[in-house]
Amino acid sequence: MATMTPQIFWLLLLLLIPLLLLLKKKQHVNKTPQNKQKHLPPSPPKLPLIGNLHQLGSAPHRSLLQLSQKYGPVMLLHLGRIPTVVVSSAEAAKDVFKTNDLHCCSRPTYAGSRRLTYNYLDVAFSPYSDYWREIRKICVVEFFSVKRVQSYRSIREEEVAKMVKSISDHSSSSVAPVDVSEMLFALVASILFRVGFGTSLQSSNYKSGKAIHKIIHDMETMLGGMSGAEYFPAWIGWITDRVTGVQKKFDRITSELDVFFQQLVDDHLTPGRKQEHEDIIDVLLRTLKEQTGVVGAAQLGHASVKAVLMDLFLGGIDTGAITMWWAMAEIVKNPRVMKKAQQEVRNCIGNKGLVSESDTEQLEYLKKIIKETLRLHPPAPMILPREAMSHFKIQGYDVDPKTLILVNEGAIARDPKIWNDPEEFFPERFDGSSVDFKGQHYEYLPFGAGRRMCPGIYMATTTLQFGLANLLYWFDWKLPNGMKVEDLDMEESADASLTVPMKNHLLLVPQKLYQN
Repeated sequence: MATMTPQIFWLLLLLLIPLLLLLKKKQHVNKTPQNKQKHLPPSPPKLPLIGNLHQLGSAPHRSLLQLSQKYGPVMLLHLGRIPTVVVSSAEAAKDVFKTNDLHCCSRPTYAGSRRLTYNYLDVAFSPYSDYWREIRKICVVEFFSVKRVQSYRSIREEEVAKMVKSISDHSSSSVAPVDVSEMLFALVASILFRVGFGTSLQSSNYKSGKAIHKIIHDMETMLGGMSGAEYFPAWIGWITDRVTGVQKKFDRITSELDVFFQQLVDDHLTPGRKQEHEDIIDVLLRTLKEQTGVVGAAQLGHASVKAVLMDLFLGGIDTGAITMWWAMAEIVKNPRVMKKAQQEVRNCIGNKGLVSESDTEQLEYLKKIIKETLRLHPPAPMILPREAMSHFKIQGYDVDPKTLILVNEGAIARDPKIWNDPEEFFPERFDGSSVDFKGQHYEYLPFGAGRRMCPGIYMATTTLQFGLANLLYWFDWKLPNGMKVEDLDMEESADASLTVPMKNHLLLVPQKLYQN
């Protein structure tokens, strides 16, 4: 552990004293009759300078759930210098995503996300603007429409077939367990690399599920963790990030990814390039060319292309792989569920030896398993933060402009007032239920809602259904080394990240049932 010399201690103390005096003066000035009349959400006690940051812990969605049980479903925290309203109920979420969607559909601007997105040229992190509306429309129409997703069907089928063959070869020659976690990362990454980048995972800089998992984990830890530049005044944040090594790590990650994305763009600009299909980079470059000089069009450039690729890389791989990871863990943990799901898919497919995407539409119980997995284990339990653009109210509480708004989907999805036995994995809870994940049911928001809702729902659920259907059709699964289902560790990872996988990798022994 690093130690602080007396010289540094006194230097920091001398630097902090004027700041604390300034903050005290500002607090005194802000105590006006107008502010006293505001009806602010309840707030836990805070510390000087850091506010409530110390109360977040390594699993913020869990810590905030505990705080909400004491202070209510709408509470005000101060994360360093950032006032933050935390929402933990379906009613309050509706106020955010429906009633006041236009008042708070922007994103906060931070140094980290600014650099990762090439100064906010992406879709996920960009503040609300004409550019954001245009680039999102391009992505929705060109990438995530039903027609476009269906056009990539052959790619999904080929990559899933490769996965099945790999597992089959392993099971026929070894009784050792398979690392299901890395296998699923490799599957989702392989599909996205071909659909989005026009290249295979194996021929890229990241040749395995393990490598892709690591770089994405590093990125999300940087975005989901604590950066001094975001929470503290500039000079304190600057010092903090350099002393802790955060800045150095961030520089390494962004530089590595920029080189990778630039290489992809350059390859697509090579004259006479052979292409398997029109991938997402092709579409972006074509759109860029078509809109050059068009009045009122989004001014796209190569930086815009790389920013969108960053979104796909960050949001398109991790969330899908983690959801399948949790689903397989819950299926194995609950033998009744596994038996019922396998009976459904095997009765549907029979002995034809091929699971097609059209078959998965008939698998109603599998769809409920996916719904229940997304409820109990949303890949991102804290929906990406919004920023208030004007004054509005949440459940009668005042929210000022520039306030950060965090919706704790992990808390809402486990609310016992909404869900019976919320900690239990029970897909049948969706029998006869109209609740879905399209953003109209505020008790169930795995993909968010409103203007900033995830646009890739159809692509994600199509991959989830098809991948899980094949794993359940072709193989029986058991825990290794005689382990009992009661011993399977379902603990969440404690890393402060945007997504929440299992703490430990899922190791399972496959037993092939059908022969190709």
